[in-house]
Amino acid sequence: MSKIYSKKQGSGDPIVLIHGFCETSEIWKPIVNKLALSNEVHTLDLPGFGASPLPTEAFTLEDISGTVYQWIVDNNLQGSIIIGHSLGGYVTLALAKNHPKAIKGFGLFHSSALADDEEKKSSRNKTIDFVKKRGVMVFAESFVTQLFYLKNRSRLKKEIEEVTKMAGNTSEETLVRYMEAMRDRPDNTEILKTFDKPVLFIAGDQDSSVPIEKSQAQFEYIKKPFIHVLNNVGHMGMYEDTAACFLAIRQFIDASGSNETQVERKGALPDQDLKRNLGCG
Repeated sequence: MSKIYSKKQGSGDPIVLIHGFCETSEIWKPIVNKLALSNEVHTLDLPGFGASPLPTEAFTLEDISGTVYQWIVDNNLQGSIIIGHSLGGYVTLALAKNHPKAIKGFGLFHSSALADDEEKKSSRNKTIDFVKKRGVMVFAESFVTQLFYLKNRSRLKKEIEEVTKMAGNTSEETLVRYMEAMRDRPDNTEILKTFDKPVLFIAGDQDSSVPIEKSQAQFEYIKKPFIHVLNNVGHMGMYEDTAACFLAIRQFIDASGSNETQVERKGALPDQDLKRNLGCG
């Protein structure tokens, strides 16, 4: 059996939620109970986070996706919808690349198929040096706050404290090895171009980690797009606009059984207006 800690709630068609960097399965707490009213919802801790042990050998994100795939097989979850937040989205893309038949549809939740550019790689290297010198908690106290849009921070002060504590519990080794794996991951936009099942893209228009311009540039690649751009939201939509994120995922689950596509920003847009209205041209 794969060494991944997970929880299951609800019944119905299965959906798997994969957390982001320095997070655990608890990051989905704002929406998982509502999703579980109509679906069997699985939340897991990626290897090294939460209750899942860190691999003893060096790894890539494709290796991590292989471990997640084995967990999917062990739990008879082939044909699930997979949604990944940030780092979780990178793992989801690798799953879609290597095991497309195991996925009914997938979602990138404040994530990207693009590889790191040189500036981002340099930033990750600086973070590694900083954490080795100052420790994980000092990093977490600065890192987490920046994930939330400035105008949402006072309203979500308690939630930011909870996520900061979650991030601060990450081991230094886990943080460094995943930072290196994210830095070295390949460009995966080809997956968006070739995947022939529905793809959900949830993006924040104030996301400093995954800039909206870079997200928009990827929308036109998707064959069966289901796109939501959240207004006045940073990188943490599950907290910053819980209702909109739940609705987007709920609608995506329903659409994954049909040929429906949807593009939304300040209300729904016709699919033919994708390039013009979302700046993809």
